[in-house]
Amino acid sequence: MRAAYGILAGLLALVYLYGGGLKTVRSREGLRPMMAWVDDLPMAAVRAIGVVEVLGALGLVLPPLTGIAPWLAAVAAAGFVLLQLGAIRIHLRMGDRQLVLNVSLLVVAAAIIPLASVS
Repeated sequence: MRAAYGILAGLLALVYLYGGGLKTVRSREGLRPMMAWVDDLPMAAVRAIGVVEVLGALGLVLPPLTGIAPWLAAVAAAGFVLLQLGAIRIHLRMGDRQLVLNVSLLVVAAAIIPLASVS
């Protein structure tokens, strides 16, 4: 179970570190080609989402590695489930039906929650 958690959490953390990092440093114009939804939110909200994603990615990996508050990994995974539910809602509101990435991230985050308890 630890190996499964490590692989899934590591991959999910990389995705969120990348996406969250972009949201925290790029301009609206720099984000628009890959994230059309940035026009629907204030830039402060986009930056806040980016910070949450980076912190959540760290929360998936650091607590199990350090042994300090390992329960935070399950909380981070649950937070990503909620984040993707919100993202799916925004995409649907915009008329965007390309939800494969969002649904995939949601499923992986949901799968990690019980694994985090075991790791």
